[in-house]
Amino acid sequence: MAKKIKKEILEKAYRLICTARSLSSIYEENKEITSKYVHATSKGHEIIQIALAIQLKEYDWVSPYYRDDSILLGIGITPYELMLQLMCKKDDPFSGGRTYYSHPSLNRDDMPKIIHQSSATGMQAIPTTGIALGLRYKSKNNFKEKNLEKNPVVVCSFGDASITEGEVAEAFQMAALKKLPILYLVQDNEWDISAHSSETRAVDAATYAKGFGIKSYSIDGTNFEESYNTISKSISEIRKNPHPVLIHAKVPLLNHHTSGVRMEWYRDDLEKAKEEDPLPKLEKLLIENNFDNSELSKIKKIINDEIGEEFNKAMKALDPDPEDLFKHKFAPTTINKETGNRSPTESESIFMVDAGICAIKELMQDHPECLLYGQDVGKRLGGVFREAATLGETFGDERVFNTPIQEAFIIGSTVGMSAVGLKPIVEIQFADYIWPGLNQLFTEVSRSYYLSNGKWPVSCIIRVPTGAYGSGGPYHSSSVESVLTNIHGIKIAYPSNAADLKGIMKAAYYDPNPVVILEHKGLYWGKLKGTEETKSIEPAKDYILPLGKANSILQASKENIEIGKSLCIVSYGMGIYWAKEAAKKYHNQVEIIDLRSLYPLDEEYIYERVKQHSNCIIVSEEPSQNSFAQSLASKIYKNCFEYLDNSISVIGSENLPAIPLNSILEKRMLPNPKMIEIEIEKIMK
Repeated sequence: MAKKIKKEILEKAYRLICTARSLSSIYEENKEITSKYVHATSKGHEIIQIALAIQLKEYDWVSPYYRDDSILLGIGITPYELMLQLMCKKDDPFSGGRTYYSHPSLNRDDMPKIIHQSSATGMQAIPTTGIALGLRYKSKNNFKEKNLEKNPVVVCSFGDASITEGEVAEAFQMAALKKLPILYLVQDNEWDISAHSSETRAVDAATYAKGFGIKSYSIDGTNFEESYNTISKSISEIRKNPHPVLIHAKVPLLNHHTSGVRMEWYRDDLEKAKEEDPLPKLEKLLIENNFDNSELSKIKKIINDEIGEEFNKAMKALDPDPEDLFKHKFAPTTINKETGNRSPTESESIFMVDAGICAIKELMQDHPECLLYGQDVGKRLGGVFREAATLGETFGDERVFNTPIQEAFIIGSTVGMSAVGLKPIVEIQFADYIWPGLNQLFTEVSRSYYLSNGKWPVSCIIRVPTGAYGSGGPYHSSSVESVLTNIHGIKIAYPSNAADLKGIMKAAYYDPNPVVILEHKGLYWGKLKGTEETKSIEPAKDYILPLGKANSILQASKENIEIGKSLCIVSYGMGIYWAKEAAKKYHNQVEIIDLRSLYPLDEEYIYERVKQHSNCIIVSEEPSQNSFAQSLASKIYKNCFEYLDNSISVIGSENLPAIPLNSILEKRMLPNPKMIEIEIEKIMK
């Protein structure tokens, strides 16, 4: 028998649905104003959303989707606050006018937490599942936190069309595999804009989730009793015994898909949908529970009047200041200076691959919130390049663990991990495999701090072995820095030696922003001719090398600079060693600048050195066309033009689709010292 619901809960639910309906109505009545910025509402979906929201605690987490304004009302967000976001006002509590209606982010002590919610369909599944993964890790490792003792639940809400996204499958896989404390709520209105469910999916969400081993319920999402009791049961189960649960709720869509796609343009089921309107169903339930019609009418009128007043007030609220645009690109960092002992006398020389291991080992020893995961990084292998060797053995399977082949999850889960106070270090096995993860890197990781108006920085390290080495062929040799440097909101390092890698790893850990570290596979062991200097004295534990600090690793003489017989080469990674080899014939005439970081870029230092020499060559392993290297050349031209004696030479790989497997073809594809030497000769004539 269904559990009888208290009268005060029924009244609360009614007030909330009336509020949601009033919002939907006033938005439609004023569509010439409210449609300036696209929005959607929960009309038809309200009951299942309210039934969920009023059962969440302040220590829980929820990720609504763009039709979930009733969830937001149910957890305590005011109609006025929603209106401020609708109109993109300065005091929009979620994003400060930066993003759409019902795309919330929330970090208040008295409400469930909400990480940044993007608009990409289903993309919230991975970051939200990352929250659950982080909570599980903290619980199993006995973190002493008050809220953990209350067994928080994580909720991820979607529309039914979201379930067809591949990234949702990645989230389901990890939730089932790790038995995570997460409730997936799927609101099924059978529409994906104009595509009907019969056109887009083979089975419903409950059937699909069961294939992953996720406990699933199918319910009538317009029936408050069924919705409330199913959610109550599910949340109770998850708190007692962490595991994923999915609730598939059938609901009608009674409003437009969005204000920009009106229902009358394509819907042929509107009359049928109206028959499933949850509002009269809830009113009937209240009448059965001793409410009278006059009481309900009074509630509705009071709310409508209040909404009208709030709407007029919101109309008059301040718009953002134009300078607000520049706030919250990156969270402030205190790591701005090189500190610690780079070359202690008691240390031995180590390879780059060992420098990374040492850095992570020291960090994990000092910080229980630090953990490492990715493909094959566990103790059985320790990374395909042995770059995580010994870490799994040292710290155990809870802190160093393998993931499925899910680059999107590896990257996107860092959002949730960071939100619960962890510091994940994750690895993408090869740069060539980063492409499935770019959606999460771009949409979720890089934008979280900016679009949450500073509430949710993502603090993580993403390690990416990169570059051509040992005939890796087209799927293990790519350089991806040009794509990454076009993603704003992430920092990118590219060290060329062991000491730099260790120092940068430490800086990246203490930086509150997402940092991608590109690590050239060919430099890991210094085996390639001319790369022996990748090996260096292991810096002390306290050594930190800030991001954005370039370094001259070879100097030209003052005399040659003064007589105009010098140049500087700007490079990074393997390019440093090609440049050093080429410079041997030009003793004291060449300065080599190792960028070490691609973003932030040490522009001031670069321009200063280029102006000294009046000549510049840029060397990169990437194909040069439309590249980071060409962009850098453009920056140098803009800032140093009057100082230049010659055009800037950009040397990169051949502009071809991929690096061939054959070693002869690979060699022909890549830059080499001879190419650089020829360019030096041209300038020195």
